[in-house]
Amino acid sequence: MSTAKESRNEKLAATLIRNLRQRHYKACYCRDTKELLDTVATIIPEGSTITWGGSDSIRTSGVTTMLKNGNYKVYDRDDAKTEEEKIAIYRKAFECDYYLASVNAISEEGVIVNVDGNGNRVAAITWGPKHVVLVVGLNKVCRDVESAIKRARCMAAPTNMARFNLNTPCTRDGVCHDCKSTDSICNYVSIQRMSHPAERHIIILVGEELGY
Repeated sequence: MSTAKESRNEKLAATLIRNLRQRHYKACYCRDTKELLDTVATIIPEGSTITWGGSDSIRTSGVTTMLKNGNYKVYDRDDAKTEEEKIAIYRKAFECDYYLASVNAISEEGVIVNVDGNGNRVAAITWGPKHVVLVVGLNKVCRDVESAIKRARCMAAPTNMARFNLNTPCTRDGVCHDCKSTDSICNYVSIQRMSHPAERHIIILVGEELGY
């Protein structure tokens, strides 16, 4: 028997999936990370070329480990030995069969919001790879686009800055200052209304708290 939270998550996911499909996304729901791993393995054919962004969600859920241990051609920037190698992997993303990432926030109506420092993640999500798989914990769902932007700027960005320990005001006090620091990771703000071409983006909603 489902708990109250599980029941709510299932209903919220069903609403989101309906709204996302109207926006031409593929979308599905996994109750936990075990289901997530099984779903990703089903979606991505063996032999595919794969890379991903700097998402905490796909790392802590075990997705990246599973793919690196599977029968895939993986380009992982964490394996780069030099900055030049890392940038080459950033560029390789545009040629891959599958690019994996998460989002900073998503509205209940299905609009995705991301903030990015270098721009490589939002660039690959927007254009290039044949398929984009977005792993999204339901903790990132917001009421509307305005609250999604606030979540991305005021919660996700300061938390990620603390993770990277870069020199910005939010690293020091946890509050967004709308700063102009050269270390800012809020240089690019992406608002994605729909998937184009249709179903290029595959959104996997997860009923666990993932990422920031």
